[in-house]
This record gives sequence, C-alpha cells and structure tokens, in this order.
Amino acid sequence: MRFLLVAVLVLVELLSVPHHNRAHKDSCPSGYGEDWDSCVKTDGELVPIRREVYGGGRIIDITHRYTHDTAGGDAVKGIGKYVWQTMRMSNGSDYNYSIMQLHVHSGTHVDAPGHMYNDYFEEGFDVDTLDLDVLNGPALLVDVPRDTNITAEVMKSLHIPKGVKRVLFRTLNTDRKLMYKKGFDTTYVGFMKEGAQWLVDNTDIKLVGIDYLSVAAYDNLISSHLVFLKSREIILVEGLKLDGVKAGLYTVHCLPLRLFGAEGSPIRCILMK
Repeated sequence: MRFLLVAVLVLVELLSVPHHNRAHKDSCPSGYGEDWDSCVKTDGELVPIRREVYGGGRIIDITHRYTHDTAGGDAVKGIGKYVWQTMRMSNGSDYNYSIMQLHVHSGTHVDAPGHMYNDYFEEGFDVDTLDLDVLNGPALLVDVPRDTNITAEVMKSLHIPKGVKRVLFRTLNTDRKLMYKKGFDTTYVGFMKEGAQWLVDNTDIKLVGIDYLSVAAYDNLISSHLVFLKSREIILVEGLKLDGVKAGLYTVHCLPLRLFGAEGSPIRCILMK
C-alpha cells in the first residue's frame, strides 16, 4: 500500500511538469528554474534566471537581493563590496572561492534580543537562540494607513484578530521604495513606542515584520525596540520586500543564519499561498 502511494505521488509530480520541460530537462542545469525556454537563449547561451515568484505563483520571495547598493543601518551609499573571490578559475585556480563580509542589520534581516539589551547580549541571547517555530507558520500581511507611523490608534484600526501570531506590516516605505535607496532614510515609517506597547499588551503577535531596516520609527528607535524585545518572545524581521504582494493570509518561512554571538542576521523569507 505504501509503495502504491509513493508511485501515485511520483506520477502526479511527473504529470505536473510541462511537456517541453520534461523533454529538455537534462538540458537545463539545476538552478535555472523549471522553465527551460527561459534558461537558454536562442543561440544556446545559458542565462541565469533571478526569480521573485516560484511554483506558478505559489511561493513569493519577500527577501531583498544583496548588492553593493543594498541599504544598511549605517551605510551612506549602500553596503559596498560585501563579497569577493580569493580564488578564481579564470586566474588558474581549480575552483572559485569567495569570502563575505556583511553588516548583519543590512537588507532583509532579523533582530535578536541582544540587539538592544546588553544584559541579554552578555547572557547569550543571540540569533542562534531564536525560535524557528515563531519564524515559520501562518502569517497575516496587512496594509498600514499611509499617512502615519504605527501608533496605538493605528494598531486598533487594523483589527488584528486574537490568536494571530505573525503579522507583516506594509507601509508607505514600500510605496516610496525606500529599501531600494542606497542610504539610510530617517523619514521611514515605523512603530511609535505606544504602538509597540499596544501590540504587546493587546495581541498574540510574536513575529513583527516590516518593510524597512527598522521596525521602530526613527524618533522612537530605541524605545520601540526595547518594548518589543524586552520579553524575548517577539522576533523582529526587518527590510521585507512586500512590493505587489496582496494583503491577506499566507504561510511565512524565515530562516536566519546560525550566527553564534551575533545580535542580528541576514534572513531569507518567503511567503507561500
């Protein structure tokens, strides 16, 4: 019976692949996606595809791609050169080999409790201690009124149901495309202290995601972070790419690097319908 079930699942998977994909599967190297026509030019040259949506729209990447122009908390003109090769096949090496140096609070990233509480940092509450059960599961994407920071009144107006544990807040930051600017823009939208406190006191939210480098408004940069991180139960995901994603319910998957001793980490986040 178990063998029959496996066979049926394999058959369904095979039938779900378009005919031209099956015919040319061996011609399309892994990593170039499922659409064979898009990974090979008419002259036969291989072209890597950089996707935002996968699986026919089922998977949406909400992570900003790292480039030298990527915004970082203390970057004026982008993060600059963050990866370089120490060995290159074009120079005679047997393989390509790169080194990376990156601000842990640049691009799409996560904050650990030790980011704003030094006693937590000294006690070891780093990104390696974050709960993956919080970072993965059902999530609600909501649109914040565009003319305000996230205050207590704004939080009330969103009518987020009790029991919702993960909320991604799309703000004016997305409309203004602030994450595509090189420098840190202090006019971004974020949580005011009272808005953060209202969320803590009146909701079951444990994952707070936002569309700029800081979940806290610039004028409340420290105070809002302190409210969120005090309990060590709320995880902050910052710098999300929410362009063109419909508000609603999804499954979110966010995975930070296991950086022992680090108060932040780059993170890859996807939404699944």
